[in-house]
Amino acid sequence: MNPAPYIGRFAPSPSGPLHFGSLIAALASYLDARSQNGRWLVRMEDIDEPRCIPGADQLILKALEAHGLGWDGEVVYQSQRHTLYADTVDALLASQDAYYCTCTRKQIKAQGGAYPGTCRDAGHGPQNAAIRLRVKTPITRFEDAIRGLVTINDPHALEDTIIKRRDGLFAYNLVVVLDDIAQGVNHIVRGSDLLSTTAAHLSLYHRLSEKPPKYAHIPVAATTPGRKLSKQNRAKALDLNRVEANMRQALAFLNMVPPWPDKEDTLSGLLAWARSQWEYKTLPQCGEIIVAERDSPYHNGL
Repeated sequence: MNPAPYIGRFAPSPSGPLHFGSLIAALASYLDARSQNGRWLVRMEDIDEPRCIPGADQLILKALEAHGLGWDGEVVYQSQRHTLYADTVDALLASQDAYYCTCTRKQIKAQGGAYPGTCRDAGHGPQNAAIRLRVKTPITRFEDAIRGLVTINDPHALEDTIIKRRDGLFAYNLVVVLDDIAQGVNHIVRGSDLLSTTAAHLSLYHRLSEKPPKYAHIPVAATTPGRKLSKQNRAKALDLNRVEANMRQALAFLNMVPPWPDKEDTLSGLLAWARSQWEYKTLPQCGEIIVAERDSPYHNGL
């Protein structure tokens, strides 16, 4: 049987414009797809609508296009897929694979920090409650294309994960899996900050009787140890007047240095070379790489 065609994706949150850390994630997933003659999708993870900024999605798409990262098909928005999420949650509740939980963060913290399953058999109703997936056997190991066999020891990652929040919003861990299934995504390249959440995602795939994708986790860009370059940490929007420089620096982050001087850079040349050189074994396997200080073009200062 021939393997299924490669389908990868980049799924940013439209809570601000594209920054350097997001460019690295987009570039890595793009190169992984294109080097294997695969499709590369873009999806807007706007399920947490209060955090989204009007127009940020268009800024992100414009920045991707400016950097030569063209996608396949239409851009999907999570905010337009509530019926899929609601139907799945209802089905999980009906099969008793999910349940209502009234525990507050304060209560969970008082019990050690990781949710111990307090409400699994309590029979609570929906009033003032979150909904959790019943994880009978936590998945603690998976094969990562870059890191090899990964063991997850974080107790928070192995608990009964929330699939619908107390405030009525569907949880990231649910919607990302449902969207990947619906779009046929079978390869995911993303930042190492999401490494531990893979346990929850694999549990959902198992509960839904779906084949999980292949995962590859790259380092995240950080300004200082433990401080990820992000919109919340004042990451600057990418300067679209220096796309070749942005691309060369993103490639360098991934341990890919073109064998010609930067003054000879063209965007098409950089991308063509990177596609031909893409290999998991050459990528950094650490969790984060420090890239920016106060004078960085990518950061607004601490």
